[in-house]
Amino acid sequence: MSEVITEKDKEYEAREEAKAPGADQPMSDRVNNRSLRPRSEAFIDFMKTGWDSSEPDIEPLEAAKYTPARLEALGRAFPGERLVIPAGQPKVRNNDCDYMFRPDTSFAYYTGLGQDYEAGAVLVLNPVDPNSEEAKAGKTHEAELFVAPRADTATQDFFMNPHYGEYWVGPRAGLKEMTAMTGIETHDIAQLADALSKDVGAEAGAVRVRVISDVDPQITSLVESIREANGYTDPDTNAADDDKLHEFAAEARMVKDAYEIGEMRKAVAATKHGFDRILSKLPEALDKPRSERILEGAFNAVAREEGNTLGYDTIIASGEHAPILHWMRNTGVVRKGDMLLIDAGVEVNSLYTADITRTFPTNGKFTDFQRRLYQAVLDSQQAGFEAAKPGATYSDIHHACMRVIAERLHEWGLLPVDVEESLSPEGQQHRRWLACGVAHHLGLDVHDCAQARYESYQGAKITPGMIFTIEPGLYFREDDLLIPPEYRGIGIRIEDDVLMTENGPEWISAGIPKQPDEVEQWMAERAAAAHED
Repeated sequence: MSEVITEKDKEYEAREEAKAPGADQPMSDRVNNRSLRPRSEAFIDFMKTGWDSSEPDIEPLEAAKYTPARLEALGRAFPGERLVIPAGQPKVRNNDCDYMFRPDTSFAYYTGLGQDYEAGAVLVLNPVDPNSEEAKAGKTHEAELFVAPRADTATQDFFMNPHYGEYWVGPRAGLKEMTAMTGIETHDIAQLADALSKDVGAEAGAVRVRVISDVDPQITSLVESIREANGYTDPDTNAADDDKLHEFAAEARMVKDAYEIGEMRKAVAATKHGFDRILSKLPEALDKPRSERILEGAFNAVAREEGNTLGYDTIIASGEHAPILHWMRNTGVVRKGDMLLIDAGVEVNSLYTADITRTFPTNGKFTDFQRRLYQAVLDSQQAGFEAAKPGATYSDIHHACMRVIAERLHEWGLLPVDVEESLSPEGQQHRRWLACGVAHHLGLDVHDCAQARYESYQGAKITPGMIFTIEPGLYFREDDLLIPPEYRGIGIRIEDDVLMTENGPEWISAGIPKQPDEVEQWMAERAAAAHED
């Protein structure tokens, strides 16, 4: 990323800028002090020649077998309407540096495009003519993708455009490649505005437009201007229409198809390998400065080696950090004798992520006190699992987990009231030590389907094909004066990923040890393997 800029370089850039359009602007507004790009005709002519023009072989994405059914269901929900689903744009990290691009979740779901495909792209579902043979056969929409064409060696943008030029960013999928990969007809993004405005109007038989509006401000602004120009002038009504589209897209992801379930299994397997790497690193990290980050780095390396990246920022929380629910600074020391809480998940190339939490005794063996607390959380999780039957709700899981937690807290003399009073809506004293929820949908997002309606999520029945977490915990903060000192600075969470089947729930993450004896054995095996290496 660095460049050494000499005074001669600055003079050259200034001369070149003076030749460029807008040369009457102050130099301070125009000079790019990071990059000095040649613009001479000789350079341009030289760069246009001598490149191998062979093209890579493109294979259809595995997800392309499943996206037609998803698109068909989406179209049936909005007959006669144009639906716009942007991929989004790169997000600025600082100055001229972006975060690694990740397409919007709805875009990824309906196109099958994962990894970093394709910044600026837009998926459009166009309504078919209601009098056409396609409509008579039951078809409601035709899907189209709009992307920037390849800036390959046949174009000047190849070496002049740092955003799309393949000299800068490497090979990209263009129109032909996107069609082959997704099975969706693909067009130049320059045609998008005309395509979106076609036949839009408020009169009978005209087309209305909805957009997933919080993804790409430029696309949302374009859609809004088209609507305003064609009779849809109430921004509140337009926003409500857009929210319905986003809501439907979220709820559609609640039940996973066979492809999604397979990707989730891959994510869990990679996450297990990440935990293996952490435990191998643990013995040498103990008591070292910022050893939480040493362990974080071990897991994050696996996420990049075996997947796309992390599904979310890794939590490595030792000792007094473990009761902090969203501790992600990971700047602490992992000390011998502490309890170590690790919440981590690998996002695979398709963008599906695991979400696993394990809590370890850092010296490899639980003390009797630690084991007692740990077993309470494990029993709470098992109660939630047993409550998770087809037809149950998230509330059923929640209440089953909470009852065990309240009973143990009462048994230990920590609850100021009896169990039933604490469990009542008017009580809830046990939630001091477990304030967060204990289950959520999981998939393309770690907290998947978040835009769904409450009645479709918390209040809905769990059905086969749903994937979710069960993750109770106990969080005894270091500054909590209502508990005995031996409890303070201990946080325990056990989190697993669950697939609901016709026959009941399945632990997808059953291969990641969590029984106390198995955890100790796992830690010993990884420490021994690290020593041998």
